[in-house]
Amino acid sequence: MKAGIITLHSVCNYGTQLQAYATQEKLKQYFDEVIFIDYRRPDTYGIKLLKTFTKGNIFKIPAILPTILYWKYNFGSFQRRFFKFTKKRYLKLEDFSNFEDIADIYFSGSDQVWNTGWNNGIIPPFYLSFVPDNKPKYAYASSFGKTKLDENEITEVKKYLEKYDIISVREESGLSIIKEQLKIDNAIRILDPTLAMPAEFWRNIAPKSKIKGDYILIYNLNRSKEFDKYAGELSKRTNLPIYRFCTRFDQIFRTGKSLVMPQILDFITLVDNAKYVLTDSFHATAFSINMETEPICIYPHNYSSRISDFLALVNATQKHVENYEDFDVINRYIDFSKVNQILNEERKKVDDYLKQIVERNGEKNNEKRRQSYNISNSSIL
Repeated sequence: MKAGIITLHSVCNYGTQLQAYATQEKLKQYFDEVIFIDYRRPDTYGIKLLKTFTKGNIFKIPAILPTILYWKYNFGSFQRRFFKFTKKRYLKLEDFSNFEDIADIYFSGSDQVWNTGWNNGIIPPFYLSFVPDNKPKYAYASSFGKTKLDENEITEVKKYLEKYDIISVREESGLSIIKEQLKIDNAIRILDPTLAMPAEFWRNIAPKSKIKGDYILIYNLNRSKEFDKYAGELSKRTNLPIYRFCTRFDQIFRTGKSLVMPQILDFITLVDNAKYVLTDSFHATAFSINMETEPICIYPHNYSSRISDFLALVNATQKHVENYEDFDVINRYIDFSKVNQILNEERKKVDDYLKQIVERNGEKNNEKRRQSYNISNSSIL
């Protein structure tokens, strides 16, 4: 069987790229071929991406343009190396009116494909609106990114998700949205695809570390003077150097030794070899715990439930820093033996989910082949 996936692969974010890769590799364990539908949200490339970061201020263009050009090279190189895309590229919603049906089964996810905040509203293709009615539809660890839908979103989202055969979401809060707000009961919660793949999988593709000794890695998506001040004090108290994972050129002047837009797989190595990872990112938290590195988590102002839900799942809520005076977090350790036990049990749920899909649709495909064979034989007779 051939599986088609639609996800946020065009977003220039390290976690986004790695979740897309993990989704592809996990599905390849169960399907003969896996392919991404090459849909690019308008604000993730070209002039609209530039406008997003400059907010219409043309004087900011010289500052952000070098970053955007390097993103195109860095993320584009990774995608060309690892991802398989449809030949046709979909750049606007109208393009889906001539969608080329390329798979036996379709998935949406993972990542925040259903986050109406980041997506500036409901984007129907992320709910598989373009898929023919006779094709199976599933969600693979899709995320709303928040704890509830706005009232004016419920009817439309329900209309799309009711057509899914089974829905799997990444967070417990997403499960509550589907069951309580949408009144849909064919949903389960499973791990983010990066966590469905064990640490050994990631280490096998990660480059060797170029940093000697222990260090604190900063992976910070939301600029904050308080965050940087906290990082500096944490460095003094632990006597450890800080390395800042800079996702943009303009971050090189902030606290720590700058690692300017490393290659995508360097993200894994840097997290794996750190003593602590100070972050407000879900995927930096997820990789830290998967690689048995102690995270120090500062929740972002928006969409923090994806981090809090995950920490609760693995019994690691003690790694949340509630205020910038909390330095005792370095003494609140994670029992990684228990974490690994939980993750292994959760990985089995992922496999059970995918096995169920294959068994259900494998029988359908066999029936189609039998019918085709009978028709062919009867025409010969």
